[in-house]
Amino acid sequence: MILGMSTSTFTLIHVLLSLAGIGSGFIVVFGLLSRKRLNGWTAIFLSTTILTSVTGFLFPITHITPGIILGILSLIVLTPTLIARYLYHLHGAWRSTYVISAMIALYFNCFVAIVQSFEKVPALKALAPTQKEPPFAIAQLALLVVFVLLGVLAVKKFHIDEPIAARARA
Repeated sequence: MILGMSTSTFTLIHVLLSLAGIGSGFIVVFGLLSRKRLNGWTAIFLSTTILTSVTGFLFPITHITPGIILGILSLIVLTPTLIARYLYHLHGAWRSTYVISAMIALYFNCFVAIVQSFEKVPALKALAPTQKEPPFAIAQLALLVVFVLLGVLAVKKFHIDEPIAARARA
C-alpha cells in the first residue's frame, strides 16, 4: 500500500500524471513555437511533471535506480523553470531559461516513457530485451534530436511582448 492505495492503483495514478505531463507539455511547446504563454496548460504541465517525480519517490525503493536519478534531475531542472515563469515572469534571460528548462523537463518525461515502453510493450521488448540493442538506442537518439531541434526553435520563436505600462516607463 502506498498512501492508502494499492500499489496498482498508485501506479495507475503515477502513469496518468506522467501522461498528462507529457500531453500538456507538448501543448506548451506548441505555445512556445507560436509565441503564446498558454498559462493554464503551463500550470498543468508543471504541476503534473512535478507530481510525476514526487510520486515516483513514493514507490518502495531498495536501491537507487535510473528512474530515481532522473526524478531528482527533473526536480532540479524544474526549479529554474518555476523561478523564470512565476518569479521573474519570463523577463530578460529568464525567458530562455524557462524555455530550455521546460524542454529538458519534458524530454526527461518522454525519455522515461520510451524506457517504460521498451520494458512493458511486448513488441518493443522483443526488439530490445536489455535496452542495449540498436532499436532502443535509435529511439532515444531520435527523441534527443527532436527535442534539441524543438528547443532551439522554441528559444528563437518564444518572445513575449512587454506590457504597455512597462514600455511607457522605459
